[in-house]
Amino acid sequence: MTSRQTDALARLRPAYGIEIADLDGPVDPAAFFGRGAPVVLEIGSGMGDATAAMAAADPDRDYLAVEVHTPGIANLLDLVQRHGLGNVRVAQGDALDLVRAMPERCLDAVHVFFPDPWPKSRHHKRRIIQPEHVALLRSRLAGGGTLHCATDWAEYAESMRSTLTADPELVDVHGGYAPRPAHRPVTKFERRALTAGRPVFDLVHRRR
Repeated sequence: MTSRQTDALARLRPAYGIEIADLDGPVDPAAFFGRGAPVVLEIGSGMGDATAAMAAADPDRDYLAVEVHTPGIANLLDLVQRHGLGNVRVAQGDALDLVRAMPERCLDAVHVFFPDPWPKSRHHKRRIIQPEHVALLRSRLAGGGTLHCATDWAEYAESMRSTLTADPELVDVHGGYAPRPAHRPVTKFERRALTAGRPVFDLVHRRR
C-alpha cells in the first residue's frame, strides 16, 4: 500500500469501516449510515474507484462496499475522505456472510461488477452468481430493486444470464444483455479487458 493508503486505513477505518467477522446478530444496513436512505450493496469493490464515483453522483443513496483485499479498502477510504463521501461505508470480509445477517427487502440495489470468473470447471462452485446465492441476494432486495452484474468473461456471462433468468422473482429488465449503463464508471480493470479484446457484458434484473 502507498503511505497515503496506510494512513487512510489507520485514520478512517474506525469511522467508515466495518469488519464483517466482528458483527454479532442481525444487521440493518441503514444503521451504518445513520439515516433512512436507500442502500446499494457493492460486492467486490476492488480499488473503490467505481464505487466512489457512483456514490458521488448519487448522494441520495448510500453505498455499502464489500471487499476482502486490504489495499482496495484503504484506497476507497482515501477516496471517501478526499471527495467528502458521507454516503459510503466499507466492509471487509465475506459479502455473503454480511447479506445473510441482513433482513429481507432492505436493499435498493446489489452490484456485482467483475467478480472472479473461476474459469476452471472444477472451480465453478466458487462463483458468486449461482442459484443459491442469487436467491439470497434477491431476497434482500426491496420490490423493484435491481441486481446488476457485469463481467468480461463470455462463458461466465452466459452462466450469469441463465442463473438470473431462472429465478422466478427476478425480471430481466432488457430481455438479455443490457446496454452499457452510463452510471457504471469505466475502471482500469475494464479498460484492460477492452484493450485485450474482451467485450463486457452487463445484466440487470429487477425484483418483482
